[in-house]
Amino acid sequence: MIALLGSTGSIGQSTLSICESFPDRYRPIAFAAGRNVDAAFAQCSRWRPELISLATEELAADLTARLKAAGITGIEVLHGPAGSVKVATHPAVDFVVSAIVGVAGLEATYAAVNASKTVGLANKECLVAAGELILEAARKNNVALLPIDSEHNAVHQCLRGGTAAEVKQIWLTASGGPFRSTPLADFEKITPAQALKHPTWVMGQRITVDSATMLNKGLEVIEACRLFSLPPERVRVTIHPQSTIHSMVEFIDGSILAQISVTDMRLPILYALAYPERVAVENKSPLTFDLAALSQLNFEQPDFARFPCLRLAYEAAALGGAHCIALNAADEVAVEAFLAGQIPFLGIPRTIEAVLADTPASHPASIKDVLVADQAARNVARSILARHGQPA
Repeated sequence: MIALLGSTGSIGQSTLSICESFPDRYRPIAFAAGRNVDAAFAQCSRWRPELISLATEELAADLTARLKAAGITGIEVLHGPAGSVKVATHPAVDFVVSAIVGVAGLEATYAAVNASKTVGLANKECLVAAGELILEAARKNNVALLPIDSEHNAVHQCLRGGTAAEVKQIWLTASGGPFRSTPLADFEKITPAQALKHPTWVMGQRITVDSATMLNKGLEVIEACRLFSLPPERVRVTIHPQSTIHSMVEFIDGSILAQISVTDMRLPILYALAYPERVAVENKSPLTFDLAALSQLNFEQPDFARFPCLRLAYEAAALGGAHCIALNAADEVAVEAFLAGQIPFLGIPRTIEAVLADTPASHPASIKDVLVADQAARNVARSILARHGQPA
């Protein structure tokens, strides 16, 4: 039985596609659907979950009215963070897909871990902002945290080829985004429309911009440090434009294992849902890989001058705690301002750097502390932008 935190987003929809393909194995029964009432109603009509939660009381009332008008009964409709927590801790659920974007899914994910649910993590912000707390809770409750992000899922698969003591370092691959070859002098002129054209993946707006700045890869570095218990210097990033190899693990004897697959999020989702098994797919399935795609494989070192957000992420990873929280919070505010045309593209890393410089070192001891630190960093970022339009 599956609970979906973020059922109407791309990960949620891909998970439901897996449920369609394997109805005898996976049944979704609890949804957190955010603000998309139309999609929530469609999911209720198709899946008849026992429980669904919307972002606000007004949206929940709207959905309730639609369900009543359609004669659909037996679905409990809730709202807000408390509703998402109830979805994540539904007694019949044994697997929770955490795919709510940003820190909005933090409380529900933490609650799922404390309720001893297996968690498939597609929300990297949870481990970036509260990784120390979530991992401690997972150890205490003997809970498996299975990465759904394609890069971390790839590492997880490769690590089955050796012991932790045999790992030298891991390599996270990055497409380099749309501006890998753009002259640095042109970066100030990059528009939101240009930043939203990712060469490989179709994703939400924030994660697409984060891929363009490589902040997304920086968040993945922090997540990898926490998931795989490695220091930042042993988590490397390499630019791989083809996005064919999703990540690699280098072992102490010089061997490197790489995970290769189609660029389809249904594959890592299926891997996480089935773990430790592997589920057979049909030969002509869209999840099967065409070896002809291996005809060209390129790798480059990332340029920190071109992508300062990646440098800032490594610095935050080394400090941990509040700095990781501030990195993510400042980025959300800066990306929102960029998409609104309020700051230029390079205003994003300048805002993040200014917020990090204003962040005192600390390690929050509770989820409440994490959320307080997150809000404080957002306030600093907004104050900086209000005073100066953008940091100097």
